Amino acid sequence: MRILVIEDDPDIVDFLKKGLTESGYVVAVDLNGEDGYLDARYNPYDLIVLDLTLPEMDGIEVARRVRREGKTTPILMLTARDLEQDTVLGLDAGADDYLTKPFGFAEFLARIRALLRRESLHRSSIMQIADLEVDTAGHRVYRGGQEIVLSAREYALLEYLAYHTGQVVTRESLIENVWSDAETESNVIDVYIGYLRHKMDTNFELPLIHTVRGLGYSLRAP
Repeated sequence: MRILVIEDDPDIVDFLKKGLTESGYVVAVDLNGEDGYLDARYNPYDLIVLDLTLPEMDGIEVARRVRREGKTTPILMLTARDLEQDTVLGLDAGADDYLTKPFGFAEFLARIRALLRRESLHRSSIMQIADLEVDTAGHRVYRGGQEIVLSAREYALLEYLAYHTGQVVTRESLIENVWSDAETESNVIDVYIGYLRHKMDTNFELPLIHTVRGLGYSLRAP
């Protein structure tokens, strides 16, 4: 699942991005309200983590504009101000939940899971490709009825491919959406594609992960 973090504090950004990535989520970050609003408007996300106090456009205005665009993406608003009026403003602007800084990561993650569960009631959380099932709510994967245990990074890679079933996903797109440029070595994508193939295709008659020479990879039924 893809989470957009709109936050200008670099320490909080690093803390959230590291924890969410290790928990199996794909994370994008914007450091000001204007960029965050445009990102949320034009790109699909499963959840938005939105700071209240931001440069260029505050979190209240970001939430209002996102909702005016008809976006129903769950919004978890963060603030350092523990005032009832701020909570009311945030919720009235379109936020679904509110968390006051400082906070523990376990509580933060539990609130995200609760918002995603609520959202999953309104849409199917199962993506199916041939005999492969990807449960985006539970972060579980099955093929032919058999559960396949994946690491957080393997799951994030598979989920991104599943969201683009039948399409060719470039290496550049994987670097941008599943890894960050700073931590990606030249062969890491090939290594993780190899891990997925070993777990998902080795014991099954039909391969689902395909290499498109010179372009990238595709998850599709033959």
